[in-house]
Amino acid sequence: MSAAPAPARADGQPPPLSLPALFWRFFQFGALAFGGPVAQIAMIRRELVEQDGWIGSGRFNRLIAVMQALPGPEAHELCVHLGIRARGRWGGVLAGLGFMLPGFGLMLALAWLYVRLPIRGAGLDAVFLGVQAAVIALIVRAVHRIGAHVLADRWLWATAIAAGTAAWLGASFWIVLPAAGLAHGLAAAGRRVGAAAVVVLALGLVLLIAAGGLAGLHELAGPMATPAAPASAAALFIAGLKGGLLTFGGAYTAIPFVRADTVQRGWMSDGQFLDGLGLSGLLPAPLVIFVTFVGFVAAGLPGALAITAGMFLPAFGFSLLFYERLEQVVEDGRLSHGLAGLAAGVVGLIAVTLIDLARAAAAGTPSLPASLGIGAVAAVLLYRWKHRLAPLAVVGLGAAAGALLLR
Repeated sequence: MSAAPAPARADGQPPPLSLPALFWRFFQFGALAFGGPVAQIAMIRRELVEQDGWIGSGRFNRLIAVMQALPGPEAHELCVHLGIRARGRWGGVLAGLGFMLPGFGLMLALAWLYVRLPIRGAGLDAVFLGVQAAVIALIVRAVHRIGAHVLADRWLWATAIAAGTAAWLGASFWIVLPAAGLAHGLAAAGRRVGAAAVVVLALGLVLLIAAGGLAGLHELAGPMATPAAPASAAALFIAGLKGGLLTFGGAYTAIPFVRADTVQRGWMSDGQFLDGLGLSGLLPAPLVIFVTFVGFVAAGLPGALAITAGMFLPAFGFSLLFYERLEQVVEDGRLSHGLAGLAAGVVGLIAVTLIDLARAAAAGTPSLPASLGIGAVAAVLLYRWKHRLAPLAVVGLGAAAGALLLR
């Protein structure tokens, strides 16, 4: 990887920075990265575009559009891309590491405390039950927000509904998502017969696997019904990589994939999974940092490191490998239609996962009316209060309400 700075541009240029100074600049961004990707991108725009002139506003806007079309946490990918702009590919690596390390370290510490605290029977269980109710509201809001951006026409709605129905019936996302992207891409190009053929082929493959006709692929047919072997670092790395490659439209889109590879393998409970999501909302970090918690609960420090590396690898890789090509690739209309269909399929999967998590939370609460009340109040706040710290406040409210109402 070359450490040479990018050539000067008329629409802004980063100032000369040493690699340690570049890392420290983005580490500071990471330490203040509360409020999710919108707030994180706004902070980077204010500091690097408006104040320091690293890049022109128009080019920055186009860059954001490119990052949103790719899988992975867009604020992190943006940092990697700007780091490359400043000091070449080593600059991209250090900028990305600087941005993610504060949240990673904090989540690792919280996960370590979580597995050592006597949560059950010590009052803390009520706190986490309240957090779980608030997290359900967060996911509801995320599904709505992501769907509002992704489901722009009736075909995308149909794709999301079909994908969700297929997932509900037990079809694997390895079949559902490629079929969704390919079918929508063909339909958008006017090739309706080809789109219908893709749907029929995917349905036939699901039925064949379910009937045992492809024994080697049977594990891909849907959620595992029985616990698998103990969690390993390699398996958790693959789980994180799946999530990183399929995170379209926000961190919550990684939920169904990570849950399928951890909860449904018996490596943790739905309650613990929801606790990790709740804690991630409190931290200055990309929201996908919840996987660090998941990996630690499943397999300790090696599991946390492995799943986090898998999740963030695509966010580094796309910019590091395709820095000069990203805008040209995204401008390909055929690819954009396929990505839109893929994103719509992910919306359907998140909706199904939301139902599963809500059922698990309802089964674990000692007072369903109280949990429903916490979730309802959290949802109202999220819809009415448009502040970057609203998710953090909602999680805190859920914890306090749980301590009072769910003992």
